[in-house]
Amino acid sequence: MSFEQFLPLYFFVILGVAMLLYVLLDGFDLGVGLLLPLAPDADKDRMIAAIGPFWDANETWLVLGVGVLLIAFPQAHGQILGALYLPVTAMLIGLILRGVAFDFRVKARDHHKYLWNRSFFAGSLIATLAQGWMLGRYVTGFGEGAGHQAFALLIALTLPAAYVMLGGCWLLLKSEGALQENARRWARASLVPVALGLLLISLATPWVSETVRERWFAMPAFLALLPIPLISVLALAGLAWVLQRPGVRDEFAWLPFVLAVVILLMGFFGLAYSLYPYVIMDRMTLWSAAASTPALTVIFFGTLVTVPAILVYTAFAYWVFRGKSTPLNYG
Repeated sequence: MSFEQFLPLYFFVILGVAMLLYVLLDGFDLGVGLLLPLAPDADKDRMIAAIGPFWDANETWLVLGVGVLLIAFPQAHGQILGALYLPVTAMLIGLILRGVAFDFRVKARDHHKYLWNRSFFAGSLIATLAQGWMLGRYVTGFGEGAGHQAFALLIALTLPAAYVMLGGCWLLLKSEGALQENARRWARASLVPVALGLLLISLATPWVSETVRERWFAMPAFLALLPIPLISVLALAGLAWVLQRPGVRDEFAWLPFVLAVVILLMGFFGLAYSLYPYVIMDRMTLWSAAASTPALTVIFFGTLVTVPAILVYTAFAYWVFRGKSTPLNYG
Protein backbone atom coordinates (compact mmCIF):
# COMPACT_ATOMS: atom_id res chain seq x y z
CA MET A 1 0.00 0.00 0.00
CA SER A 2 1.39 3.36 -1.02
CA PHE A 3 1.51 6.37 1.29
CA GLU A 4 -1.18 7.99 -0.85
CA GLN A 5 -3.50 5.01 -0.27
CA PHE A 6 -2.55 4.78 3.41
CA LEU A 7 -3.52 8.33 4.33
CA PRO A 8 -7.33 7.96 3.88
CA LEU A 9 -7.24 4.69 5.82
CA TYR A 10 -5.23 6.35 8.60
CA PHE A 11 -7.77 9.15 8.96
CA PHE A 12 -10.64 6.67 8.81
CA VAL A 13 -9.10 4.91 11.82
CA ILE A 14 -8.53 8.20 13.64
CA LEU A 15 -12.15 9.16 12.99
CA GLY A 16 -13.39 5.81 14.28
CA VAL A 17 -11.22 5.90 17.41
CA ALA A 18 -12.30 9.47 18.19
CA MET A 19 -15.98 8.52 17.94
CA LEU A 20 -15.42 5.37 20.02
CA LEU A 21 -13.67 7.29 22.79
CA TYR A 22 -16.38 9.93 22.72
CA VAL A 23 -19.11 7.33 23.18
CA LEU A 24 -17.25 5.56 25.99
CA LEU A 25 -16.10 8.67 27.86
CA ASP A 26 -18.88 11.16 27.28
CA GLY A 27 -21.31 8.25 27.41
CA PHE A 28 -20.87 7.70 31.12
CA ASP A 29 -21.34 11.36 32.02
CA LEU A 30 -24.41 11.60 29.76
CA GLY A 31 -25.63 8.49 31.58
CA VAL A 32 -25.12 10.20 34.93
CA GLY A 33 -27.18 13.13 33.63
CA LEU A 34 -29.97 10.73 32.64
CA LEU A 35 -29.91 9.20 36.12
CA LEU A 36 -30.02 12.52 37.97
CA PRO A 37 -33.84 12.65 38.42
CA LEU A 38 -33.80 9.21 40.09
CA ALA A 39 -31.48 10.29 42.91
CA PRO A 40 -32.50 12.04 46.12
CA ASP A 41 -31.48 15.69 46.34
CA ALA A 42 -28.75 14.85 48.83
CA ASP A 43 -26.95 12.71 46.23
CA LYS A 44 -27.28 14.93 43.16
CA ASP A 45 -24.20 17.02 43.99
CA ARG A 46 -22.19 13.84 44.52
CA MET A 47 -23.28 12.53 41.13
CA ILE A 48 -22.20 15.74 39.43
CA ALA A 49 -18.91 15.64 41.35
CA ALA A 50 -18.26 12.15 39.96
CA ILE A 51 -18.15 13.55 36.41
CA GLY A 52 -17.03 17.11 37.17
CA PRO A 53 -13.32 16.76 36.33
CA PHE A 54 -13.99 14.83 33.11
CA TRP A 55 -17.20 15.75 31.30
CA ASP A 56 -15.97 18.82 29.43
CA ALA A 57 -12.71 17.20 28.30
CA ASN A 58 -14.58 14.09 27.15
CA GLU A 59 -16.27 16.16 24.45
CA THR A 60 -12.84 16.90 22.95
CA TRP A 61 -13.13 13.58 21.11
CA LEU A 62 -16.35 14.71 19.44
CA VAL A 63 -14.66 17.89 18.27
CA LEU A 64 -11.69 15.89 16.98
CA GLY A 65 -13.95 13.46 15.12
CA VAL A 66 -15.96 16.20 13.43
CA GLY A 67 -12.74 18.05 12.60
CA VAL A 68 -11.19 14.97 10.97
CA LEU A 69 -14.39 14.38 8.99
CA LEU A 70 -14.38 17.98 7.77
CA ILE A 71 -10.70 18.19 6.83
CA ALA A 72 -9.90 14.65 5.71
CA PHE A 73 -13.24 13.73 4.09
CA PRO A 74 -14.79 17.06 3.02
CA GLN A 75 -17.22 15.57 0.49
CA ALA A 76 -18.61 13.13 3.03
CA HIS A 77 -18.75 15.88 5.67
CA GLY A 78 -21.07 17.96 3.53
CA GLN A 79 -23.42 15.08 2.77
CA ILE A 80 -23.49 13.74 6.34
CA LEU A 81 -24.16 17.07 8.05
CA GLY A 82 -26.60 18.02 5.31
CA ALA A 83 -28.61 14.87 5.94
CA LEU A 84 -28.35 15.22 9.73
CA TYR A 85 -28.78 18.97 10.06
CA LEU A 86 -31.72 18.85 12.49
CA PRO A 87 -30.45 16.10 14.85
CA VAL A 88 -26.99 17.71 14.91
CA THR A 89 -28.64 20.99 15.91
CA ALA A 90 -30.64 19.18 18.60
CA MET A 91 -27.49 17.50 19.91
CA LEU A 92 -25.65 20.82 20.14
CA ILE A 93 -28.60 22.41 21.95
CA GLY A 94 -28.57 19.52 24.41
CA LEU A 95 -24.82 19.78 25.02
CA ILE A 96 -25.04 23.56 25.48
CA LEU A 97 -27.93 23.14 27.90
CA ARG A 98 -25.88 20.61 29.88
CA GLY A 99 -22.90 22.96 30.06
CA VAL A 100 -24.97 25.91 31.21
CA ALA A 101 -26.85 23.82 33.78
CA PHE A 102 -23.62 22.31 35.11
CA ASP A 103 -22.17 25.71 35.94
CA PHE A 104 -25.34 27.45 37.10
CA ARG A 105 -26.82 24.71 39.30
CA VAL A 106 -24.03 25.04 41.88
CA LYS A 107 -24.50 28.83 42.08
CA ALA A 108 -28.30 28.85 42.10
CA ARG A 109 -30.40 29.40 45.18
CA ASP A 110 -32.05 26.32 46.63
CA HIS A 111 -35.49 27.12 45.18
CA HIS A 112 -33.97 27.46 41.69
CA LYS A 113 -31.51 24.57 41.80
CA TYR A 114 -34.12 21.99 40.81
CA LEU A 115 -34.64 23.85 37.53
CA TRP A 116 -30.97 23.50 36.64
CA ASN A 117 -30.99 19.83 37.66
CA ARG A 118 -33.90 19.28 35.29
CA SER A 119 -32.07 21.25 32.61
CA PHE A 120 -29.01 19.04 33.02
CA PHE A 121 -31.20 15.96 32.62
CA ALA A 122 -33.04 17.45 29.63
CA GLY A 123 -29.78 18.37 27.92
CA SER A 124 -28.43 14.86 28.49
CA LEU A 125 -31.59 13.26 27.12
CA ILE A 126 -31.78 15.51 24.04
CA ALA A 127 -28.12 14.93 23.18
CA THR A 128 -28.40 11.17 23.67
CA LEU A 129 -31.55 10.73 21.60
CA ALA A 130 -30.09 12.90 18.84
CA GLN A 131 -26.87 10.85 18.78
CA GLY A 132 -28.81 7.60 18.58
CA TRP A 133 -30.96 8.90 15.73
CA MET A 134 -27.89 10.13 13.84
CA LEU A 135 -26.15 6.78 14.23
CA GLY A 136 -29.21 4.94 12.97
CA ARG A 137 -29.56 7.17 9.92
CA TYR A 138 -25.83 6.96 9.20
CA VAL A 139 -25.68 3.16 9.36
CA THR A 140 -28.45 2.89 6.75
CA GLY A 141 -26.71 5.34 4.43
CA PHE A 142 -29.54 7.85 4.98
CA GLY A 143 -31.95 5.53 3.22
CA GLU A 144 -35.58 6.56 2.90
CA GLY A 145 -38.66 4.63 3.93
CA ALA A 146 -40.44 3.55 7.09
CA GLY A 147 -38.02 0.68 7.72
CA HIS A 148 -34.99 2.93 7.81
CA GLN A 149 -36.77 5.46 10.02
CA ALA A 150 -37.85 2.70 12.43
CA PHE A 151 -34.27 1.41 12.57
CA ALA A 152 -32.98 4.88 13.48
CA LEU A 153 -35.67 5.17 16.15
CA LEU A 154 -34.65 1.80 17.59
CA ILE A 155 -31.05 2.94 18.01
CA ALA A 156 -32.22 6.30 19.39
CA LEU A 157 -34.14 4.45 22.12
CA THR A 158 -31.36 1.94 22.84
CA LEU A 159 -28.53 4.44 23.25
CA PRO A 160 -29.97 6.08 26.42
CA ALA A 161 -30.14 2.65 28.06
CA ALA A 162 -26.50 1.99 27.09
CA TYR A 163 -25.44 5.36 28.51
CA VAL A 164 -27.40 4.68 31.72
CA MET A 165 -25.53 1.37 31.99
CA LEU A 166 -22.21 3.19 31.63
CA GLY A 167 -23.28 5.96 34.01
CA GLY A 168 -24.46 3.53 36.68
CA CYS A 169 -21.23 1.54 36.48
CA TRP A 170 -19.18 4.76 36.66
CA LEU A 171 -21.04 5.90 39.78
CA LEU A 172 -20.53 2.48 41.29
CA LEU A 173 -16.80 2.97 40.82
CA LYS A 174 -16.65 6.59 42.01
CA SER A 175 -19.15 6.71 44.90
CA GLU A 176 -19.81 5.16 48.28
CA GLY A 177 -22.71 4.43 50.59
CA ALA A 178 -26.33 4.81 49.53
CA LEU A 179 -25.43 6.38 46.18
CA GLN A 180 -23.22 3.43 45.31
CA GLU A 181 -26.04 1.02 46.11
CA ASN A 182 -28.45 3.04 43.96
CA ALA A 183 -25.88 3.03 41.14
CA ARG A 184 -25.73 -0.75 41.33
CA ARG A 185 -29.51 -1.00 41.05
CA TRP A 186 -29.66 1.48 38.16
CA ALA A 187 -26.96 -0.40 36.26
CA ARG A 188 -28.78 -3.70 36.76
CA ALA A 189 -32.08 -2.21 35.62
CA SER A 190 -30.48 -0.99 32.38
CA LEU A 191 -29.27 -4.43 31.31
CA VAL A 192 -32.60 -5.75 30.02
CA PRO A 193 -33.29 -2.79 27.67
CA VAL A 194 -29.64 -2.80 26.57
CA ALA A 195 -29.70 -6.53 25.78
CA LEU A 196 -33.07 -6.27 24.04
CA GLY A 197 -31.98 -3.22 22.05
CA LEU A 198 -28.72 -4.83 20.94
CA LEU A 199 -30.56 -7.99 19.90
CA LEU A 200 -33.13 -6.08 17.86
CA ILE A 201 -30.42 -3.91 16.26
CA SER A 202 -28.41 -7.03 15.35
CA LEU A 203 -31.48 -8.58 13.73
CA ALA A 204 -32.56 -5.39 11.96
CA THR A 205 -29.18 -4.25 10.59
CA PRO A 206 -28.84 -6.94 7.89
CA TRP A 207 -32.51 -6.42 7.05
CA VAL A 208 -32.15 -2.70 6.32
CA SER A 209 -28.82 -3.04 4.50
CA GLU A 210 -28.17 -5.61 1.80
CA THR A 211 -24.45 -4.76 1.91
CA VAL A 212 -24.27 -5.58 5.62
CA ARG A 213 -26.27 -8.77 5.10
CA GLU A 214 -23.85 -10.01 2.46
CA ARG A 215 -20.81 -9.15 4.56
CA TRP A 216 -22.13 -10.72 7.76
CA PHE A 217 -23.29 -14.03 6.36
CA ALA A 218 -20.64 -14.73 3.74
CA MET A 219 -18.22 -17.51 4.64
CA PRO A 220 -15.64 -17.50 6.18
CA ALA A 221 -16.42 -13.95 7.43
CA PHE A 222 -19.41 -15.29 9.38
CA LEU A 223 -17.14 -17.54 11.45
CA ALA A 224 -14.62 -14.73 11.97
CA LEU A 225 -17.40 -12.45 13.28
CA LEU A 226 -18.83 -14.98 15.74
CA PRO A 227 -16.56 -13.85 18.63
CA ILE A 228 -18.22 -10.41 18.57
CA PRO A 229 -21.74 -11.56 19.59
CA LEU A 230 -20.33 -14.29 21.83
CA ILE A 231 -18.13 -11.86 23.77
CA SER A 232 -21.06 -9.42 23.98
CA VAL A 233 -23.33 -12.08 25.47
CA LEU A 234 -20.63 -13.20 27.92
CA ALA A 235 -19.93 -9.61 28.96
CA LEU A 236 -23.64 -8.91 29.50
CA ALA A 237 -24.05 -12.11 31.51
CA GLY A 238 -20.91 -11.33 33.49
CA LEU A 239 -22.12 -7.81 34.20
CA ALA A 240 -25.50 -9.08 35.38
CA TRP A 241 -23.76 -11.61 37.66
CA VAL A 242 -21.14 -9.28 39.11
CA LEU A 243 -23.71 -6.58 39.90
CA GLN A 244 -25.34 -9.05 42.30
CA ARG A 245 -22.11 -9.83 44.18
CA PRO A 246 -21.44 -8.10 47.52
CA GLY A 247 -17.82 -7.42 46.56
CA VAL A 248 -18.86 -5.25 43.65
CA ARG A 249 -19.12 -2.30 46.04
CA ASP A 250 -15.59 -2.79 47.33
CA GLU A 251 -12.54 -4.32 45.66
CA PHE A 252 -14.35 -5.16 42.39
CA ALA A 253 -16.10 -1.82 41.88
CA TRP A 254 -14.05 -1.32 38.68
CA LEU A 255 -15.21 -4.55 37.03
CA PRO A 256 -18.77 -3.51 35.98
CA PHE A 257 -17.46 -0.46 34.15
CA VAL A 258 -14.87 -2.57 32.30
CA LEU A 259 -17.54 -5.08 31.27
CA ALA A 260 -19.85 -2.28 30.10
CA VAL A 261 -16.99 -0.89 27.99
CA VAL A 262 -16.41 -4.35 26.49
CA ILE A 263 -20.08 -4.56 25.45
CA LEU A 264 -19.93 -1.24 23.61
CA LEU A 265 -16.50 -2.08 22.19
CA MET A 266 -17.91 -5.21 20.56
CA GLY A 267 -20.69 -3.13 19.04
CA PHE A 268 -18.08 -0.74 17.65
CA PHE A 269 -16.09 -3.57 16.06
CA GLY A 270 -19.23 -4.92 14.42
CA LEU A 271 -20.13 -1.47 13.12
CA ALA A 272 -16.61 -0.79 11.83
CA TYR A 273 -16.55 -4.08 9.95
CA SER A 274 -19.99 -3.40 8.48
CA LEU A 275 -19.07 0.09 7.25
CA TYR A 276 -15.56 -0.42 5.88
CA PRO A 277 -14.54 0.80 3.32
CA TYR A 278 -17.47 3.23 3.14
CA VAL A 279 -17.54 6.64 4.76
CA ILE A 280 -21.20 6.78 3.68
CA MET A 281 -22.72 3.33 3.28
CA ASP A 282 -23.06 2.26 -0.37
CA ARG A 283 -22.37 5.81 -1.56
CA MET A 284 -18.83 6.93 -0.89
CA THR A 285 -15.69 5.02 0.04
CA LEU A 286 -13.01 6.52 2.22
CA TRP A 287 -10.69 6.89 -0.79
CA SER A 288 -13.25 8.63 -3.00
CA ALA A 289 -14.25 10.98 -0.16
CA ALA A 290 -10.71 11.86 0.92
CA ALA A 291 -9.11 15.25 0.46
CA SER A 292 -6.06 15.66 -1.77
CA THR A 293 -2.85 13.88 -0.81
CA PRO A 294 -0.89 17.11 -0.10
CA ALA A 295 -3.67 18.29 2.26
CA LEU A 296 -3.84 14.91 4.01
CA THR A 297 -0.05 14.89 4.37
CA VAL A 298 -0.06 18.20 6.22
CA ILE A 299 -2.91 17.05 8.48
CA PHE A 300 -1.15 13.72 9.04
CA PHE A 301 1.85 15.38 10.67
CA GLY A 302 -0.49 17.58 12.68
CA THR A 303 -2.32 14.57 14.12
CA LEU A 304 0.99 12.98 15.08
CA VAL A 305 1.26 15.80 17.63
CA THR A 306 -2.35 16.56 18.59
CA VAL A 307 -3.78 13.06 19.01
CA PRO A 308 -1.03 11.84 21.40
CA ALA A 309 -1.32 15.14 23.29
CA ILE A 310 -5.06 14.62 23.79
CA LEU A 311 -4.48 11.00 24.86
CA VAL A 312 -1.81 12.01 27.36
CA TYR A 313 -3.93 14.84 28.75
CA THR A 314 -6.96 12.54 29.08
CA ALA A 315 -4.95 9.80 30.78
CA PHE A 316 -3.36 12.36 33.12
CA ALA A 317 -6.75 13.80 34.11
CA TYR A 318 -8.17 10.37 34.90
CA TRP A 319 -5.04 9.49 36.88
CA VAL A 320 -5.10 12.69 38.93
CA PHE A 321 -8.80 12.31 39.77
CA ARG A 322 -8.71 8.55 40.36
CA GLY A 323 -10.42 7.05 43.37
CA LYS A 324 -13.70 8.05 44.94
CA SER A 325 -15.11 11.45 44.09
CA THR A 326 -15.10 14.21 46.68
CA PRO A 327 -17.90 16.72 47.33
CA LEU A 328 -18.37 19.31 44.59
CA ASN A 329 -16.72 22.58 45.57
CA TYR A 330 -16.51 25.81 43.59
CA GLY A 331 -15.06 27.86 46.41
